[in-house]
Amino acid sequence: MTTSRLEAATAPAPSAVDERTLTAKLRRGDLFTGRCKAREVLSHVTSLWGMLCLIALRDGTLRYSELRRKVNGVSEKMLSQTLQRLEGDGLVRRTAYPVIPPHVEYDLTSFGQEAASHVAALADWLELNLHKVPKA
Repeated sequence: MTTSRLEAATAPAPSAVDERTLTAKLRRGDLFTGRCKAREVLSHVTSLWGMLCLIALRDGTLRYSELRRKVNGVSEKMLSQTLQRLEGDGLVRRTAYPVIPPHVEYDLTSFGQEAASHVAALADWLELNLHKVPKA
C-alpha cells in the first residue's frame, strides 16, 4: 500500500503524540494488560524515590551522595536500585570517572528531562492541593 505525497506531507511526525491514538490506546486498555512494557517503566517513574530522583536531577548533575542528601530519607540500597532502574529505562545517565575514591555522577537524559517535567507537574499539583486531602 502506498501513500500519496499529500498524505505523507500532512501525516504527523512519528515522535508527535496523537491525542486520538493515545486516548484510544488508553480506552483499549494497553496499560491495563499484564504484558504492557509501559507498566514497568510507569512503576519506576511514579515510585516515591523515582519521582524524587527525577525532580532532584532537573536542577543538573549530582553525585550519588549529593542526590542522597537532596532526596532525604532514602536508603543507599533503595537509591541504588532506583537509579539502576531509571538508567535502564533510559531516563538517567550514570557517568563513572576512573579515579580513587570513585566519582560517579548522575544526570537526566533528554527523555528523562521530559519525564521529569511531567512528574514535577504532578508533584506541584499535589503540593498546591494537599490542603484538600481530608483529615481522616
